Amino acid sequence: MFEAAELGRSISKQDCKKLEPELREQLLLTQLALQQANVPVFILLEGVNSKDKGEVVNLLNQWFDTRGLEVNGFGSKTDGEARRPRFWRYWHNFPARGRIGLFYGSWYSGELIKRSTKQQKKAAFDTHMQRIQALETTLARDGALILKFWLHSSKATQKSRLKELKAAHKKGWKSSHADFQILTHYSRYIRSAERAVRLTDQAIAPWYVIDAEDDNYRNLTVIKQIITTVDTHLANIPLASQATEAISSPTNVSQAEQKPDTPTEPTILSLLNQSQAGEPEHYHKHLAKLQEKLTRLSWQAYHKNISFILVFEGWDAAGKGGAIRRIMQAVDARIARVISIAAPTDEEIAHHYLWRFWRHIPASGKHTIYDRSWYGRVLVERVEGFAKDNEWRRAYTEINNFEEQIIHHGSLLLKFWLHIDQQEQLQRFKARENIPYKQYKLTDDDWRNRNHWQDYETAVNDMVVHTSTDYAPWSLIAANNKHHARIAVLEELCDKLEKKLKQTD
Repeated sequence: MFEAAELGRSISKQDCKKLEPELREQLLLTQLALQQANVPVFILLEGVNSKDKGEVVNLLNQWFDTRGLEVNGFGSKTDGEARRPRFWRYWHNFPARGRIGLFYGSWYSGELIKRSTKQQKKAAFDTHMQRIQALETTLARDGALILKFWLHSSKATQKSRLKELKAAHKKGWKSSHADFQILTHYSRYIRSAERAVRLTDQAIAPWYVIDAEDDNYRNLTVIKQIITTVDTHLANIPLASQATEAISSPTNVSQAEQKPDTPTEPTILSLLNQSQAGEPEHYHKHLAKLQEKLTRLSWQAYHKNISFILVFEGWDAAGKGGAIRRIMQAVDARIARVISIAAPTDEEIAHHYLWRFWRHIPASGKHTIYDRSWYGRVLVERVEGFAKDNEWRRAYTEINNFEEQIIHHGSLLLKFWLHIDQQEQLQRFKARENIPYKQYKLTDDDWRNRNHWQDYETAVNDMVVHTSTDYAPWSLIAANNKHHARIAVLEELCDKLEKKLKQTD
């Protein structure tokens, strides 16, 4: 593919200078249109030579309005990046809606080096390309525009440029170890890149192969492609800023259309046994024993660089907070924290809905508990009409991919749904009204949500069916009895954590 490409096309400096004023104006107008349309843009620069990528970055940094541009350069992983799932470092730097993210090296770079230097087998390489394709699909379906440029030059040109770089440190250019690795394994590197392109080239995230033998031709071709692609993209979407409408306000449909169909058969929750009565035998003694065990296991996990991530979902007043407090009483606050999820901030709305959850993924050995989570997309946002039908439906796949990456990194992920019936919830609401220090927990939304109980139960049923995977199954906890629920959660956590630790022995 690349080796057979015709190289050596060029543009004279004189012609380049003639074209520059018009192209710079068009590029700025293109950037303004993207801002007005609230479209996030990802520009990925990959290729044979770091000098090519660096010069294109410098050019775009000069021609774009830098107030709307974010330049990201990725080299070797930092300790914090290495201790988190593979894509964490990228999600952490994704541009907000209306902004442009320029990636000097990307989620492709490291995999190409590893594959070309025989540090990675073909199957592992292909698996990672599938994850990349899923990532780019997730971003594109959320409204992002993705442009991927492969800046290609011959082996002879690569060798010549490295010689120039060695003698040109005074100009600020420095060759990297990766440049010499690519030159040494040039043929394997190109074959790996060709395979990556074949596996990840899709209409919503296409590759553009650019002849980089001549600097002027390379630069102008990249600029022209950006302008053309953006113009085409914007012509197919409304010019008004609607990218965040689905998250920031209910969809503009009738109330009947917003509500999911009521179930015609029992749901998973309706079949859950709520027969526990009274306090479990020796509750406080059993609780203390489980907490002591969890303290020991959590420190063992910390020293083995194993994280646990807990997701708590459930009805209002189902006891999520109480269960979380019993866990945090046992886990040292230096290695664990609780993330309480509320309505998204303006900054969070400006990104993909998973962005704010990726930011809080703990480093290896640390632990995070989510009090409500990314499942809001398929629960409250679905039922209340904050997410369009196609948005919450595709979220099942996006969430499964997200959780698979957490597991692949070596973390333990447990998901708890705490279930109470309507009568028990009503009793707890009334009790909160009469207890001064609990009154703040009860809001108008809590009362209003009771009117949508059946809709929520349908949504929960679908959520469990679509996202209870073999690597991240749901644990449904009967929680009419708080004490039974707390014991059940702690037993499940201790059991799964103990098994995880044994796997590493």
